[in-house]
Amino acid sequence: MTLNTTPPWDDVQNYIDGSWQTPSGDDGQDVVNPATNEAISYVRFSSTNDVEAAVEAGQKAFEEWSETPVEERIQPLFEFKQLLEEHQDELAQVLVQEHGKTLAEANGELRRGIENVEVACGIPSMMQAGHLPNAAPDIDETAVRKPLGVFTAITPFNFPGMIPLWYLPYAVATGNAFILKPSEQDPVVAQRLFELIDAAGFPDGVIQLIHGSVDTVNTLLDHDGIEGASFVGSTPVAKTVYERAAANGKRVQAQGGAKNHIIVTETADLDFAAEKTVGSACACGGERCLANDIVLVEESIYDKFVDRVVQVANAQEIGYGLDEKTDIGALITQEHEERVRNYIQSGIDEGAELLLDGRDVKVEDYEDGNFLAPTLFGGVNPEMTIAQEEIFGPVIGLMSVSDINAAIDVMNQSDFGNAASLFTGSGADARKVRHQADAGNLGVNAGTAAPMAFFHFGGRKDSFFGDLHAQGEDMIHFYTDKTVYIERWPDA
Repeated sequence: MTLNTTPPWDDVQNYIDGSWQTPSGDDGQDVVNPATNEAISYVRFSSTNDVEAAVEAGQKAFEEWSETPVEERIQPLFEFKQLLEEHQDELAQVLVQEHGKTLAEANGELRRGIENVEVACGIPSMMQAGHLPNAAPDIDETAVRKPLGVFTAITPFNFPGMIPLWYLPYAVATGNAFILKPSEQDPVVAQRLFELIDAAGFPDGVIQLIHGSVDTVNTLLDHDGIEGASFVGSTPVAKTVYERAAANGKRVQAQGGAKNHIIVTETADLDFAAEKTVGSACACGGERCLANDIVLVEESIYDKFVDRVVQVANAQEIGYGLDEKTDIGALITQEHEERVRNYIQSGIDEGAELLLDGRDVKVEDYEDGNFLAPTLFGGVNPEMTIAQEEIFGPVIGLMSVSDINAAIDVMNQSDFGNAASLFTGSGADARKVRHQADAGNLGVNAGTAAPMAFFHFGGRKDSFFGDLHAQGEDMIHFYTDKTVYIERWPDA
């Protein structure tokens, strides 16, 4: 099979009960290439009837799927993984054209998604719960994990090829049915994923795709037939999703926004730290919840490190994501570009030192695109807006601190707790961050603390609402419940 990588593309479709269907809602919107702002597809939103049909099909499929032997359940997952690898280049091309990131970033994202499918294929051992013979006289006790029903995931625009795969493979491998509601900003790559799912051999109704906006999300969260919901997005929306789903008696995990920090100590390799700092904050246009955009630098090396960061940031090539020379592609929409520009202006207005201004960048042949080059601020303090709020753009704030203790104090003041990184040559400093930093993903001499698929992706504070995170073993707990069997067979 071949995936269509050349826009304009047909309107995106729902995938309900094993068939492609046009969403029946009244509203919709264009899907736009961020590098050109030209429409490349159209997404019509789903109606309540579409959601109802998907949930009903999922419930029906669950009855048989949940009783299917686990070794049989993972066979289509193996096939799906193989198809993902065979068509990764095509998926990446689609992703770049509707999202704006670079081809290398798109391929990296898809590789991370495939790793989650690989981990989910190990469900036969991961689902084992426990057995205790002779728990009491003549009594053996066994705990088993059971799937629950139909789950949904509402996923964001920034990683449309990866984040659905944080959830989907684990949900179906554990025996549940699954409904994906992708972002309306870049839904074509989700449709391409489902073209591969359709070819992988899953039974009808086990995995479904519905498109929509806030009304579709609310219908899913309110539906009695949905057992649990996963969400990734901004903190205000994550909190709303968490509260609404929980009020309706559902399991829920809601990943919110972030304001992540890098600490650079005087024992660090400054050239390496500068390169990784710019990569962390500006890759994917800064549109990721692991972007470390506040940099806390020990005062003894502050000026020296700032010079290196400015040099690295200034060398970044801004352009169309399909151009192999491009380091930073386009932002998702004109509205989002304007939002980032407003944050830059707030940094200027609040007294930060503008070290590098990326607002005037021009990309030849793509003058209408949503492009920003890296913008760097020095002299940032914790009270500034750019130090407190998630920007989601290629903006870096540098702050001088007296030592590692002061840096940890500043970092822990944040309302967010998604990630942090430390660049150092000191094991003592690394241990201090490990024990004292209030963030769920910590990196040492790593610019982006992105866990591999067999570990959970963990945020804290206003970065996460719930108790079981995405990826890895946490997903097994989220998608199953334990039943304990107590058997008494006394000797005759």
